[in-house]
Amino acid sequence: MSKVPDGFHYVRGHIRRNPKPRSAKRMSGWMIAGLLAGVWLWGQLFGFGEAATKTPPANPQSATSAPAVR
Repeated sequence: MSKVPDGFHYVRGHIRRNPKPRSAKRMSGWMIAGLLAGVWLWGQLFGFGEAATKTPPANPQSATSAPAVR
């Protein structure tokens, strides 16, 4: 068996790289898809800033036209 370089180890006849420590767990594709779906659903149910935009009050005039004079 030959000398294994630093940062590697010998497994079943192959030289493998040593695993690196993970400081933070990476998000999977399903987690990202779930978060995006949650944001989309929140927007559908509650809206994004719709309450901040106020619609102008309705015109108090009647919708019927003035009667024709004969």
